[in-house]
Amino acid sequence: MLHALICKPVTYLTYARRFLHSSTAPLIKETGLYGFEHLKTPKGFQRMVDDAIERSDELVQYIAGMPSAPEIIKAMDEVSDAVCTVIDSAELCRHTHPDRDFVDEASKATLRMNEYIHHLNSNPSLYHAVIKAEQNPHMLSEEAQRAAHYLRMDLEKGGIHLSAEKLDRVNQLNMEIVQLCRKFNENIITDPGQVDVFPASRIPKKLHHLTKTIYRPSSVASQKSAGTDCNLKERGLRLVTEPDALCSILQLASDAEVRKLAYIGGNSSPRANLDVLDKLLDARHEFSEIMGCNSYSEFALKENMASSPEVVMSFLHDMSKMVRPKAEEEFKKILEFKRANSGRLVEDLEPWDEPYFTRMMKSSAHSLDYSVNLLFINLYFLSMLIVHILCICIYILSTYVYILGHAFTSIHLFSPSLLHIDPVHYYLRKGNKEYSMEKIGFALEAIIYVVASYFSLPQCIEGLKVLAESLFGVRCHEIPLGPGESWHPDVLKLSLYHPDEGDLGYLYLDLKSRKGKHPICAHFAIRGGRRISETDYQLPIIALVCNFSGPNFASVQLYHSDVETLFHEFGHALHSLLSRTDYQHFSGTRVALDFAETPSNLFEYYAWDYRVLRKFAKHNSTGDPIPEKLVESLVGAKKMFAATELQRQVFYTLIDQTLHTLKPSSISNTISIVADLKREHTSWKHVEGTHWHTRFSHLVTYGAGYYSYLYAKCFAATIWQKTCQEDPLSLDTGSALRSKLLQHGGAKDPAIILNDLVGNCATQNQNGGIVPDITSLAMEMKLLD
Repeated sequence: MLHALICKPVTYLTYARRFLHSSTAPLIKETGLYGFEHLKTPKGFQRMVDDAIERSDELVQYIAGMPSAPEIIKAMDEVSDAVCTVIDSAELCRHTHPDRDFVDEASKATLRMNEYIHHLNSNPSLYHAVIKAEQNPHMLSEEAQRAAHYLRMDLEKGGIHLSAEKLDRVNQLNMEIVQLCRKFNENIITDPGQVDVFPASRIPKKLHHLTKTIYRPSSVASQKSAGTDCNLKERGLRLVTEPDALCSILQLASDAEVRKLAYIGGNSSPRANLDVLDKLLDARHEFSEIMGCNSYSEFALKENMASSPEVVMSFLHDMSKMVRPKAEEEFKKILEFKRANSGRLVEDLEPWDEPYFTRMMKSSAHSLDYSVNLLFINLYFLSMLIVHILCICIYILSTYVYILGHAFTSIHLFSPSLLHIDPVHYYLRKGNKEYSMEKIGFALEAIIYVVASYFSLPQCIEGLKVLAESLFGVRCHEIPLGPGESWHPDVLKLSLYHPDEGDLGYLYLDLKSRKGKHPICAHFAIRGGRRISETDYQLPIIALVCNFSGPNFASVQLYHSDVETLFHEFGHALHSLLSRTDYQHFSGTRVALDFAETPSNLFEYYAWDYRVLRKFAKHNSTGDPIPEKLVESLVGAKKMFAATELQRQVFYTLIDQTLHTLKPSSISNTISIVADLKREHTSWKHVEGTHWHTRFSHLVTYGAGYYSYLYAKCFAATIWQKTCQEDPLSLDTGSALRSKLLQHGGAKDPAIILNDLVGNCATQNQNGGIVPDITSLAMEMKLLD
């Protein structure tokens, strides 16, 4: 479908040539959202839709007259661009704008444009014109030939080459698939599951903010034994098991029964998605059969590097076999740790044990460096002590005023006895294994606080600037937003400027969480780059959206996992900002799906390298750079269960591939498929009654394409080791990344891009497709003998 080329799931690209934009137009007193004058008010989206359709109809009429091959491709690219300016601006607005009127109008605009895309996909004049262009390659540049091929393929994915009867059924199925995908995601939000825990004391106080207080009648036995009023009620807590809350409970709740309740509750919702998924798999399979394919996976993979489900499944089984020994070793270590710390006979590990005990193990192994951390940990304890002291003083003042003086003489600020903790016990005695679970948990909280103190949001933005300037010689200047251009006061706008090339593009940063903002971390391309003439280039405009929490922008502190996420999304942004393709069809992340995540995965490495972190990670009180030993502890903790995490990703990918490869008639139910795959490819048991996959949104957004993350992980490991690791911030490294990887977008075959960048060590040919060479990743994770 044309829509597949216009809006790939990894990015959003748009066109703004016909709409005056403040970043390239003369300075004006007032503009609209994202610099588009139409968007001064919510109703402006209607005008944008009208103008885009009007311009596209003009271009379609021109294309129907069969101009020269180059003019056909150029006009088709402008049609795609005109449509995208509405769809992608609307998508960004829907996810981030605090004004409900803007969100509603953006939703309406998306619906209208999707209907128009359906009209374009059914237009035989466009299809015949593209075929004509593709059949005259001597008249086209290499990139234009590639554009002609993919335009034809995308139109055919919509069924335009089929008979009228089949095309009508394909259109019906496409609409059904869209509705089912939307329903699947809606169910995840509206039915996250919940569990009730009694008494409330079973959930740690630090997690009470995730819960709601509830009551039930006290048990008769306890009432009689206590001699209390039978009308008394027992206080409990209700936990909504949405992913973040569930993760916190599984990591922090010491009560195994509470963890079990939360795990089962969270992984048994939404039950309605079992039926939705069955219908979605049926619709996708029927669609793929009409398109001449044996499965939806075959249909989805034809134009990717992998080319077929057989290639992907072979790759996944190789990955599973490679990671299994190390993952089993990690499993045994977790079991041994549980047995050593449970105080009773333990026969096996449960799925709800993994987050809790791995967290403890990381703390005891990598958060115990006294020389690095004690000062800041004591400061952390001091801040907590002050809170406790103030509470004590208020209580004492209201009852026994004369005790107030004694309170200050009996409390020693750097003695943690008031809180029943002894930081030296588990920070200084690295050889002593007498760590209580409670103390280790508290130690990890302290170290997380210490790490976050080096990553304030303003400092992390400086880190992005350091990357851009060190690698590419590009300066990121913060520029003022015009009146009406921004959608929230926290939004920043950067101009990427090269001293020799001038402005390269513009980047909006909307990084702080707020009420009503969709909880995503994503990269949106408001406008894709493309060549307008021999002298003019349409500069890309990108928005990078995250959800980091804090009372105000300056006080936001990022966990290190947040820093990794920020660098990941910045990798996408750089791909879009630095690409210089002739056609917006190939701008930035508009590449083969199984290559799209490679730059973003590569830039995650920069978040773990001390040579990078010391450039911007400064303590929020002292200004001191982050200690090298602290970074080493972070890296060590990351590596502890890396095989388990990789095995989990292989398992997830196998679910996606299997469900989209098997015929629906051969699947009795998806739960049994998932359970069998878990038993076959992991050491962890399946819990009867659970169906985790019904909240796995990638099944709908990346249907048959989730393997792309594993491809990217392998490619990124090879690029890092061969190109970046020796000197990650040098201009030479950046020049190689820009000239051989980022600037090409999707205009070159990804296998050729990889070969030019690192040689033939990144890919392997297999059964007519391409798979990553897993050697670099295996070496990094010590998976090879």
